[in-house]
Amino acid sequence: MNRIDNIYQTLKKEIKKYQEPIVGRVARRYNPFHVLVSTVLSAQTKDSVTEKAQTRLFKIAKTPKALAKVPIGKLKKLIYPVSFYHTKARHLKELARILVDKYHGQVPKSMDELLALPGVGRKTANLVRILAFNEYGICVDTHVHRISNRLGLVKTKTPEQTEFALYKVLPKKYWRHWNEWLVTWGQHVCVPVSPFCSRCAIRKWCPRKGVGKSR
Repeated sequence: MNRIDNIYQTLKKEIKKYQEPIVGRVARRYNPFHVLVSTVLSAQTKDSVTEKAQTRLFKIAKTPKALAKVPIGKLKKLIYPVSFYHTKARHLKELARILVDKYHGQVPKSMDELLALPGVGRKTANLVRILAFNEYGICVDTHVHRISNRLGLVKTKTPEQTEFALYKVLPKKYWRHWNEWLVTWGQHVCVPVSPFCSRCAIRKWCPRKGVGKSR
């Protein structure tokens, strides 16, 4: 196997020791609408906070129609304390209205249609397409961006640049799971500050680009 194969296959085994990211757990239990809402809520928010917020929200708003009817003040209280909850509440309410009015309450599958929804960027759109519709794509958040650069697979400054650079170097068969593997690894081992390189299962294939202090 080459270096990328070794990294992928090793992470696939190692992440079983840790809890799966919240959006992946939602995808196994719920429909595309729930995946979309959870992904919007999860942006720059800890999984534990996202999980509690989406549980409260889904108790009263299981569909776009129900969500669109929730008063904005109540919606903010339901999702608090997710990051930027004021903005996310507005986005979710408008997003639900669009799904009802334009898509008959269904979540669209295409990248362009998803990106046109309030609060949906490339990371969210890719994750929804991958988890809810089993489409091919690479979802890049801060963990994927950071670790892909540390591994020397890309040399980029933004997550969007990383996404398009990874399309050129990663075999397509690895695209869908790259986010899940690296997010889990980034939360527990390859953390932003002082990563745990001494106990990293893929350290033999990592040049540790940009890493200063480590543990």
